[in-house]
Amino acid sequence: MSLSDLIHRPDCRPSTRTRTDLPAASRGRQPKTMEDLTPEQRRNVMRRLDHVREVNTGFRSGDPLAALPHEPLPQYDPETTTLTQRRHAKAAELHKAAAEDPDGAKEHALHQVSFRTLVRWGQGLRCGLIGLADDRWLREASGRRISAEIREALFAVRTETLRRSKLTAKDREFLIHQYVREVFGADVEIPSYDTLKRVWREWFGSTGARQRYVRSAAKAQQLATGRHVVVHRPGQVVALDTTVLPVKVLEDVFGDPVSVHLTLALDVYTHSIVAFRLSLVSDASIDVAMVLRDVMMPLPMRPDWGEDMEWAYPGLPGMVVAEFAGHEVAGLPFFAPETVTTDHGSVYRNHHLVEVQRIIKTNIKPSRVLRPQDKQAVERTFGGVQSLLFAKLLGYQGVDTADRGTDPEADACLTVAEMEHVIATWIVKVWQNRRFDSYAPSWDPGGDHSPNSLFAASMHQGGFALRIPSPDLYYQLLPTHRVMIHGKRGVKIKNLWYDGPALDPYRGQLSSRGGRAKNKYVIHRDPRDPCLVFFQDPRTHDWHTLRWVGLPDEGEMPAFSDARVRDAMRELRRRGLAPKADTELLPILLELIGRNIPVSQWPTQLSKKERTEHAREMAQAAAAAADRPSAATDATDATDATDKKRRKRQASPPPVVTVPTARAGSDHGRVIPLRWKERAQQGEDAVTRERQRRREAAVPVQPAPPPDLSERLRASSLMALPDDDFDDEQRGATSATAEEEASQ
Repeated sequence: MSLSDLIHRPDCRPSTRTRTDLPAASRGRQPKTMEDLTPEQRRNVMRRLDHVREVNTGFRSGDPLAALPHEPLPQYDPETTTLTQRRHAKAAELHKAAAEDPDGAKEHALHQVSFRTLVRWGQGLRCGLIGLADDRWLREASGRRISAEIREALFAVRTETLRRSKLTAKDREFLIHQYVREVFGADVEIPSYDTLKRVWREWFGSTGARQRYVRSAAKAQQLATGRHVVVHRPGQVVALDTTVLPVKVLEDVFGDPVSVHLTLALDVYTHSIVAFRLSLVSDASIDVAMVLRDVMMPLPMRPDWGEDMEWAYPGLPGMVVAEFAGHEVAGLPFFAPETVTTDHGSVYRNHHLVEVQRIIKTNIKPSRVLRPQDKQAVERTFGGVQSLLFAKLLGYQGVDTADRGTDPEADACLTVAEMEHVIATWIVKVWQNRRFDSYAPSWDPGGDHSPNSLFAASMHQGGFALRIPSPDLYYQLLPTHRVMIHGKRGVKIKNLWYDGPALDPYRGQLSSRGGRAKNKYVIHRDPRDPCLVFFQDPRTHDWHTLRWVGLPDEGEMPAFSDARVRDAMRELRRRGLAPKADTELLPILLELIGRNIPVSQWPTQLSKKERTEHAREMAQAAAAAADRPSAATDATDATDATDKKRRKRQASPPPVVTVPTARAGSDHGRVIPLRWKERAQQGEDAVTRERQRRREAAVPVQPAPPPDLSERLRASSLMALPDDDFDDEQRGATSATAEEEASQ
């Protein structure tokens, strides 16, 4: 490389350690200023300035017009002396003054002034008054020289203390002394306790944190890349988090006040709440998968929503979106997320979520430990929704138990479905149009923006990819099981057998799959509703539903979950049964669900915990049914269907929403949760029908009724008279004549 190329390189600049126009104390760091000096040091600088002016001009003020009565002195007269002579005279004067009053000279920083010092002051004056300041006044702040041996001991003790319990500074000093003595010998000089404490704080930070957090922060620092992610488009980063809803709601089965979990998906760029879910149980991987599916799907319009809540983003007509989606679309962004930021909960760290992110082609990454800025957007959104909506609802619990009302459970008046409808309406109508100041984009920091306006601006800048996933995405996001197909019984998953006509072509055959699941078929199962599993035909790739073989007719079986199946199996083991068919399992399962007791005794026999479990099972089954795509869809005339839906919505009153999901698609409101009396009657009727079916199966042919008792006696008695040879009419007339004669 030539010298010219080196000089003109954009990344080439002069070194601050070799620049001659800076004082020595300013090389390698920011230049010093008069503000860095103490008041006494500033006064000493002004005294030095007077002496330098007198050496240069012969006058203390530096101006002949402002000369004192005795100025200039003969030894400083510029007309008769040279600069060198004046400097020697000044050095002799200051030396004589220091000998007469050493304390005063030292206090004024004039006790060690020589000819070379005056030359240096004269050169330093070119940088201003700060050039007259002593470099020792502004030396490097560290000032502590740590040898290589002590440095090695410090890092060794740091590594050791990370794995130990929390130690004090005195304990760390002892370990440093031990390491130096055993590794380098006793002759190595070790700094004092205060020096080691200050160096430890400068190198490794404060020691006030908990030990577990210190370890996690040290590990995060090792993995840190030092690069910052700049979010500049919708869908680039979606923050996902779950919290307990601060409002008590009524569950849909018994009507008891319960706490539900709220899961939010927030687009970090536009701060749009693109999806949410309410669940009576802690969220599982299937709930996270369904939330991500909701982010990718357009939100359907609800019957009581007006035209102001429809899709109105410029650049993409709402009729086009409705034609692709198959229904009217609300004004809420939808897109395929690129990166999903979560916390470190176990629900986000499992094999199912790994498969989900492969299917939807996104990256699910946990936030960094002790880095709140990774998820601060969704945390602040929780606080905003709480102050703007939840705090105004009955049943609000407050942020602390000390601020809680008298009885929030008694104040609860909204069901889970009604709360879900309120939140969905508030998001589309209020949150998406709310003005915010602190989240303005970089290209317009002082403008007025809302989530909807930012999304519309991004569509104008970078376009919009209209990608609506197919209904088959629901089946693909479900957890999978690799099983063999039994010739007669179907497939066995989680101790339950499932069968259907779709398995007929593959009974007794091995799958052509290889690898770890060699010769096995893949079955998809929704953990929220074990009554059904789903099988994809290897040839046609169509999805088929397999029902549990022990199920009654459609709609007769109450909802149940995996926990209820485990209870049933535990009851079977306690009774010592080894069921060979699911018909033996069904009565016990129904007994656990319905309790087989009179309806009037339900509230007294079931505890609140048991009622909550039943309500959770009903809510999970309803959510699973709402997520399943409709069996029959008609997309040929989407435009006419959209017009009919709009006219029907305007003419009909607002119905009650029953499905507790954010995006229910075309099946929204199809499954109606049962009340507790209906649920009890359903369980009792199911047991009765099952017993009747088993009795009918035991006696396939109806036997002939037995003869009357009189006929049996006449047939076996020897005293019975034979019948006369006349018919019944004659016998009746004879009997009447005999009765008349007897009466006469």
